[in-house]
Amino acid sequence: MQIPILSGIYSDNGPDLRTSYPVNLVPVPKNSGIGAGFLRPADGIVSNGTGPGVDRGGINWNGACYRVMGTKLVTVASNGAVTVLGDVGGPVDSLVTLDYSFDRLAIASGGSLYYWNGTTLTQVTDPDLGVVLDVVFVDGYFMTTDGTSLVVTELTDPTQVNPLKYGSSEVDPDPLLAVLKLRNEVYALNRNTIEVFDNVGGDFFPFSRIDGAQITKGVIGTHACCVYLEMIAFLGSGRNEAPGIYLGANAQAQKISTQEIDDILLNYTEAELSEVKLEARNDKAHQQLYIHLPDRTVVYDGAASQELEQAVWFTLTTSTNGFSQYRAKNMVWAYDRWLVGDPQSSSVGYLIDTISTHWGQIVRWEFGTMIVYNESNGAIFNRLELVSLPGRVALGANPIITTSYSLDGLSWSQDRPIRVGTIGDTKKRLVWFQQGAMRNWRIQRFRGDSQAHVSFVRLEAQIEGLVN
Repeated sequence: MQIPILSGIYSDNGPDLRTSYPVNLVPVPKNSGIGAGFLRPADGIVSNGTGPGVDRGGINWNGACYRVMGTKLVTVASNGAVTVLGDVGGPVDSLVTLDYSFDRLAIASGGSLYYWNGTTLTQVTDPDLGVVLDVVFVDGYFMTTDGTSLVVTELTDPTQVNPLKYGSSEVDPDPLLAVLKLRNEVYALNRNTIEVFDNVGGDFFPFSRIDGAQITKGVIGTHACCVYLEMIAFLGSGRNEAPGIYLGANAQAQKISTQEIDDILLNYTEAELSEVKLEARNDKAHQQLYIHLPDRTVVYDGAASQELEQAVWFTLTTSTNGFSQYRAKNMVWAYDRWLVGDPQSSSVGYLIDTISTHWGQIVRWEFGTMIVYNESNGAIFNRLELVSLPGRVALGANPIITTSYSLDGLSWSQDRPIRVGTIGDTKKRLVWFQQGAMRNWRIQRFRGDSQAHVSFVRLEAQIEGLVN
């Protein structure tokens, strides 16, 4: 019998069945004749340079990668060489926002606004600007927010601000946390609501609220939102609601977080979630939304979800045991690859699919199965086979992977190891024999690390039914 492997089931200390998403493995919808999809190793991270501090944000402008590392604005060349351009202040553990006009790169850092024009870095010192939480360029204006108002710079001089041209987002008396642009409309993201503005001109604030476009849910933090699938993706909630992941457009908010993702979010305080960053990655027919949580990153794949007709999520972590922060952030497509920064060091690097180590460090992978159930009859598991694509491991390696099972979703059997074969051993079959029995139902779990750079297509079980 075939056992589904794209997501699994487990139980917790409460009487709940919960979903186990693959860890450091990416579900790929692909009708191969063996199965409807497969699990491939998540991209590895390769270091190719060092900057002046921890990465805080990046952007591609005029064909070059710009980043803020520590307190410095830098460029990163295709070979990883880092050039310091100037200082944009701190704190060095906070994220920044970057956006650009035709001739300026804007940087919102540490409550201030800076411009880089290709040769000179300047700070906007007009006192009417106020504190800058976020910035976006739209219709010739740089628009910022200080948590209360929408502030636009002058068309003729973006270093000047007229206090008579302040706007506001006042449907709900909640703090204004972020601004985004979608289809040349400005989305003002508040804590409990999202309002949409369009440029109508005039002598004062040139943007007018589109009343019918309001969304009655809001974002939890300044960087917990991004443009994704021609919609606004955000982590947040409505008034008096628990946090979730939503896609917002046309006055509607569609929830994409599952019960499992919502349960994970409840492990963090609102203060911790306010520091979360969302970013989108459109790559190789995948449309991925990354939610960078403090101890892991959970990823939603819109394209795979549509094809498989179920929510497709997976987890990324830079760890060999349990969960820890995923150490690739602020992804920028430049020089024909995805450049990333390390949130824990001054390294810069890029994503690569031929290995799955992170900055040279071995990381774990794991996936589980759905429940195997024999209509209340027991069964003996004579044989398990993981149909896979072996033979792509490192030269000289013959890694081990293990499997274990649970009869209650809580406790697990001893891990049973096998070797996955050496490089070039593409005909290796991953088979376990004499895998015990079940009296009612059973869950299988598989584990390995990035040394076993293997994709998994199907799990086949040869079982012998028992009659109670």
